[in-house]
Amino acid sequence: MAMAIRCFRHLPSLLYRSSLAMIRGLPQAPAGCPALPLDGCRQCAHQVLLTRQLATKKAKGKGQTQARVNISAALVEDIINLEETNEDMQAVVEALKEDFSRNLSVRTSPGVLDHIIVVTKDGKFPLNQLGQISQKSPQLLIVNMTNFPESTAAATKAIRESGMNLNPEVDGTIIRVPIPKVTREHRESLAKLAKQSTNKSKEALRKVRSKSINQVKKFKNKVSEDTICLAARKVIQQMADSTAAEMDKLLAAKTKELLG
Repeated sequence: MAMAIRCFRHLPSLLYRSSLAMIRGLPQAPAGCPALPLDGCRQCAHQVLLTRQLATKKAKGKGQTQARVNISAALVEDIINLEETNEDMQAVVEALKEDFSRNLSVRTSPGVLDHIIVVTKDGKFPLNQLGQISQKSPQLLIVNMTNFPESTAAATKAIRESGMNLNPEVDGTIIRVPIPKVTREHRESLAKLAKQSTNKSKEALRKVRSKSINQVKKFKNKVSEDTICLAARKVIQQMADSTAAEMDKLLAAKTKELLG
């Protein structure tokens, strides 16, 4: 442990050069900015340190103050690509936003049916690749399946089972989709779907977090001090918590929009 602590004293100049290349493209931030690296702060990327209280068995036994060891964020980057982890987490957020926009709106447009996946004998396809979707009136959408008439039944089933409370009607290769009136009950149903969608997104977020933490674990036997791995895991957890909080804000805004 003592050897590991002494080694860290010789790292600043090396880490400075390494972190400079990594963060050169980030914008300048004001002095005192508490932002973590990857949040767009070039100045703080040099300064932010991940700290863990360490103590030897001897110190613990005597009740002495634990030694403080500073771990550079650049050193953490040597075992896990935090930028990639951040991108994966943000991709989950963007997917949730897209779901809210497409599926959970009280406004009607042909685009609300685009994403519905139709299972055919040739594979799975978005509805808009199989049929021409148009809006005949505010309360009626039309799906023309002339180009793929053999998939009409499958498309009808997909619309009915989309979870959007739709009851399509078939007339040859034409699928009529009446849009339910926007009642209080319908709004409450959409709000429940929004919560379910958010929970699914959080499950996806947990998978991203677990994947990144597992990557860190693979390096545990390759570094001289487990403090680095513990610091990396802490950063990943903080990123996941921040992303989950962002999802909660999206859900609150969507619920307010739906219920008024």
